[in-house]
Amino acid sequence: MSRPLVIITGASSGIGAATAQAFAALGHPLLLVARRLDRLQALRLPDTLTVSVDVTDAAKLEKAVRQAEAQYGPADLLVNNAGVMLLGEVAEQDPAEWRKMFEVNVMGVLNGVRTVLKPMLARRRGTIVNVSSVAGRKTFPNHAVYCGTKFAVHAFTENLREEVSGSDVRLVTIAPGAVETELLGHTTSSAIKGSYQKWKEGMGGALQPDDVARAIVYAYQQPPNVCIREIVLAATRQGA
Repeated sequence: MSRPLVIITGASSGIGAATAQAFAALGHPLLLVARRLDRLQALRLPDTLTVSVDVTDAAKLEKAVRQAEAQYGPADLLVNNAGVMLLGEVAEQDPAEWRKMFEVNVMGVLNGVRTVLKPMLARRRGTIVNVSSVAGRKTFPNHAVYCGTKFAVHAFTENLREEVSGSDVRLVTIAPGAVETELLGHTTSSAIKGSYQKWKEGMGGALQPDDVARAIVYAYQQPPNVCIREIVLAATRQGA
């Protein structure tokens, strides 16, 4: 039996790549989008369309989604995973970094949702998974603006879930703690990066991307009448 299309943003590395591999192993056709096309292609997954897309470009993202649906059928799952983490103290941080985080982490999520929501409502079926963070539930040093973007993702996802629940469309928030990905590398302050790395080492290591991918698969594989509204996961020794 053929399986429905899964769309994953930010799929070139980390959680996105692990999630792509997990759904490919289950036999789903995929649309993978990210800025680094070579990294997407290097995954070499079957029944997969890879497109270089910046999620802040709504028109290009929608074009990629329509292309994938023409090839593989309607999207049944969108995993909004693309994100950027630029840690810094508000008094010192370049406002350009604030704008970038809001454009990718918030507007990128909204752009993704817009491409699939109306068709899902019309079919009365579909799941949207927004990858947020523990930083969308509590604050951390040097995370003020990043936390602001992730709190926004939490609030938007829950409010949208309320709007569309009567149409059998599911909204899921995945909120990982620290994960071994490239995300920290976006931060420009070497002192903050060093402190964050020491924090991870102190807990015996962070989550692996596969850990988060399994949570996403679990939420999606529930019966259509069951919505796992939120999964918060972190390394056992991550106390905060």
